Amino acid sequence: MARVDSHLHLWELGEGRYSWLQPGHGVLYNSFTAEQAWEALSGAGVQQAILVQADDAASDTEAMLAAADANDWIIGVVGWLPLEDPSGAAALLEQWSANPKFCGVRTLIHDDPRPKVLELPAVRETLALLERAGIAFDVPDAFPRHLGQVAQLARDFPQLRVVVDHLGKPPRGGVEAMAVWEAQLRAVAAFPNTVAKVSGLHMDGAQFSAAALQQVWGVALEAFGPHRLIFGGDWPVSLLGASYAQTIAVAGDLIETLSPAESQAIWSGTALRTYRR
Repeated sequence: MARVDSHLHLWELGEGRYSWLQPGHGVLYNSFTAEQAWEALSGAGVQQAILVQADDAASDTEAMLAAADANDWIIGVVGWLPLEDPSGAAALLEQWSANPKFCGVRTLIHDDPRPKVLELPAVRETLALLERAGIAFDVPDAFPRHLGQVAQLARDFPQLRVVVDHLGKPPRGGVEAMAVWEAQLRAVAAFPNTVAKVSGLHMDGAQFSAAALQQVWGVALEAFGPHRLIFGGDWPVSLLGASYAQTIAVAGDLIETLSPAESQAIWSGTALRTYRR
């Protein structure tokens, strides 16, 4: 069964780059190359991957596109655009869309303290640009600040393919917080132009296993259905909780309880459809 990792990061540390990365991030405070990534993926039976931005900077997107050009197994790039600068976003979108592997946009809004950033007029103008261009929009780590806005976004831009990274980042603890996350995720799933990534579910102090993820998995599966869920490994961030092989094994324990057609959708089909690969 073909497997596509829809959520892979690469980065090379350097002055002024990836400012969120600090020595306190442990194993992540290193450079991670395409060669290292392919060693991990191929060893775990994953054939292809889509790179996802890890810095709100043009240099990160340019580096990913260069890596994609040099490696056939990289089939797509979810890059960055300045959402609050529609004219600048339009110029970069025209430039990067010349590369056929450019297939999506994401910014690190989870680092933005403003709870209504997705509702800003300039941001909405840029999202309208993405909708017209047929480019998917990833929303990272949306809970607790931004997940509540994503349903309205999907309603207002019905032709925009909206991707909820990491299932919105469920809190995985606390009955009240989990109830809020579930209600907000289900509200997003009510719109057919949304999909969600089963990715990035490691959490400090919480067990990472299929059994530990059953509640989260059950909500996502019921809300979106298997044909609107996408597997993502979130390497190398996932190394904070497990090896890449362990991440694949846990995903397999969840996904492979489904029918072959449903499993194939999550492993690759929905990602290929969403990012038009």
